[in-house]
Amino acid sequence: MSAAARQEEPKDEEASRLLQSQLAWASDDEEVAFEAREKILIVNAEESEAEGVDSSWVPPFSWKKLWMFTGPGFLMSIAFLDPGNLEGDLQAGAIAGYSLLWLLMWATAMGLLIQLLSARVGVATGRHLAELCRDEYPNWARLVLWFMAEVALIGADIQEVIGSAIAIQILSHGFLPLWAGVIITASDCFMFLFLENYGVRKLEAVFAVLIATMALSFAWMFGDTKPNGKELLMGLLIPRLSSKTIRQAVGVVGCVIMPHNVFLHSALVQSRKIDPNKKGRVQEAINYYSIESSVALSISFMINLFVTAVFAKGFYGTKQANSIGLVNAGKYLDDKYGGGHFPILYIWGIGLLAAGQSSTITGTYAGQFIMGGFLNLRLKKWMRALITRSFAIVPTIVVALVFNTSEHSLDTLNEWLNVLQSIQIPFALIPLLTLVAKEQVMGVFRIGPVLERVAWTVAVLVIVINGYLLLDFVISEVKGLLFGFVVCTGTAAYIAFIVYLVLRGGAVPSDWITILSKRFAYTGN
Repeated sequence: MSAAARQEEPKDEEASRLLQSQLAWASDDEEVAFEAREKILIVNAEESEAEGVDSSWVPPFSWKKLWMFTGPGFLMSIAFLDPGNLEGDLQAGAIAGYSLLWLLMWATAMGLLIQLLSARVGVATGRHLAELCRDEYPNWARLVLWFMAEVALIGADIQEVIGSAIAIQILSHGFLPLWAGVIITASDCFMFLFLENYGVRKLEAVFAVLIATMALSFAWMFGDTKPNGKELLMGLLIPRLSSKTIRQAVGVVGCVIMPHNVFLHSALVQSRKIDPNKKGRVQEAINYYSIESSVALSISFMINLFVTAVFAKGFYGTKQANSIGLVNAGKYLDDKYGGGHFPILYIWGIGLLAAGQSSTITGTYAGQFIMGGFLNLRLKKWMRALITRSFAIVPTIVVALVFNTSEHSLDTLNEWLNVLQSIQIPFALIPLLTLVAKEQVMGVFRIGPVLERVAWTVAVLVIVINGYLLLDFVISEVKGLLFGFVVCTGTAAYIAFIVYLVLRGGAVPSDWITILSKRFAYTGN
């Protein structure tokens, strides 16, 4: 052994000892995503012997291993299929036809990149994003980030629960009103707790069934309506955008990245037990999670494509196109394609119910991680689920009672909720991109400069697009001097906090700052 290797060995042992002591301390005093007994152990005896020689050795690809890692990506993909996304899909299809399918594909690819970075943070650090933010930022900033994450989660949850309640109303043939569907959907947190007692894999299997139900329902609709294959292919391959469809285009991109989902994925990947001291094991986990997340989002893209194509075929260019929303979509489908052995109204209802139920359960899951991570609350799971659920269910019941009689008012509410979630996106993306590029946090698994620039480009694009949605909405909806003053004041504070997050973390790539400073200097001369 060389002198350099002998010098390095004590350092490695010391680092390992410190890391193990930190993990032990965290298990006693800190909130964790999964207890040690809940995690799925992934290791083979023959591979352990090989690792004894080199801890950076990455085992060869194994289908069995991929199956063991499969799960977190599919739970994450539910956010790409929630009722809010389905409404964006059907409106894009009805108003823009097939012309925005290319944007849906690229938006899904951008969402995949962000989710892969979230998974990378969770695997490499052994902690999820909310926990890391708790250590990274001062108390006041941490509390603001937590509040923003909770607001985004509540907004998403209201959409999901209302969507599920609409599906229940459809399937009960109008017998159950919207508020009753909300109460039924609210009980899913107890179902979630029941499933979790049987282990992570059982919970993941239930979500697989729900995703399969959505895929089958919307594929059935796609087969029944027979969209134009040539136009569909052109919509995917040829970028087209007109002034009449700009709002739907913004909605397609804005629905893809959900703030709570960024926090959720970094926690879900910790359901597998990986030795953080072995670089090869960490890299292996990152590789497998990348594959399964890509497969999961490919399936979610196909489901979104089915919905967009069905409404493009049935309603593009019709007088009903601008009036279709989640509330009346089933009725319009029934009027257009009703009949047969199994009416399309009920197929739509089943798919929508699967989307609503699955997304509300993952919302409960995300709420627990967000609350526990930011506030370091060591509560029993049923208590955390109850608190998290109450945050969303109480306002949702109020919404259901107030807006139950008007389709237009529910659509207006949905626009407000989309804006509410759009506002929160920077408070998930900026911390994520700051931490994933930080060597003190990620060690050797920090992202390189090229990927960092690509990630920041995607993040800025998404933030600008959502900013356009926000500006368009404010211009059309905000009336009155006092309300306008409040909005302007809030906007100034909002921008100031974003600037603080960027500057504090040194988040923007250094070469960007150099280029900008040179341009400003040149302009000044």
